[in-house]
Amino acid sequence: MYSPAPRLIPPDVLLLAYRSGVFPMADSREDDEVFWVEPRRRAILPLDGFHCSRSLAKVLKQDHRVTVDADFGAVVDACAQPRPDPEAGGESGTWISHTISASYRNLHAHGAAHSVECWARTESGDELVGGLYGVAFERVFCGESMFSRADNASKVALAWLVALMKRAGLMLLDCQFMTGHLASLGAVEISRDEYQLLLAKACDGQPLCSLPQAHDALIQAALSQPSSPGKLIAQSLTQTS
Repeated sequence: MYSPAPRLIPPDVLLLAYRSGVFPMADSREDDEVFWVEPRRRAILPLDGFHCSRSLAKVLKQDHRVTVDADFGAVVDACAQPRPDPEAGGESGTWISHTISASYRNLHAHGAAHSVECWARTESGDELVGGLYGVAFERVFCGESMFSRADNASKVALAWLVALMKRAGLMLLDCQFMTGHLASLGAVEISRDEYQLLLAKACDGQPLCSLPQAHDALIQAALSQPSSPGKLIAQSLTQTS
C-alpha cells in the first residue's frame, strides 16, 4: 500500500522558530499536524554547571565510541520509539511524529541539526546504545530528545555534547523541559524572559567551529597524547563541575 511522504516543515521556518524561542511538537507519531511551543519555564544546562559524578566520570573513561552525525536518522528513530511508563503500567507515546522526524532529517541535511551517538563495542561490531539530537545555530544548541538502551548511555552522549559545545565556543544548551534526569546532571529552570535574554546573547555571534569539527579536534587531541577521548572528556568536566 502506498504511503504518502510526510510533509516537511521548511528549514528556514524551523530555524526562525528556534531563534524566536519556539519549537514544534505533535500529539502522536501518526499525527500530521504540529503545534508550536514556548514554555513559560525553560530548562537549560549551564555548560560550566554540568554535574559529572565520580560514577559518570568512570563510565566516560570506559571503552565507548562516541560519534557526531554518524547516524542521525537512527538516533531520531530511536528517540521516537515508545518508552516504558511505570506510572501508567504501559508505554508512553511520542511527540516525534513522522512529519517532525522527516523535517529534522531534512534540517540535518542542511547542516543545522546534529546527533551524538554512543556505541558499545560487541563481538559482532559496534552497537548503537544511546544518543541525542538537536538543532544548532549561532552559539546555541537546542536539545530535542535522547534515548538509552544501556546504562548511562544517554548521560555519556550528553557529557560529550557539553564538552564539544565548550570546545566549539557555543554558549547556550537549551533542554526545553525540566526532568529529574536533567536536574541530576545540572540543568536549571529559568523564566521565559530570562531564556530570551540568554538566547539573544548567544545569537549575537558565531561559534569557533561546528560540533563535528570540535569532535574531530578532540579525537586528534587524544591521539597526540597517552589518553582516550573519554578520559579527556571526564577530565574537562570534572575540572569545572
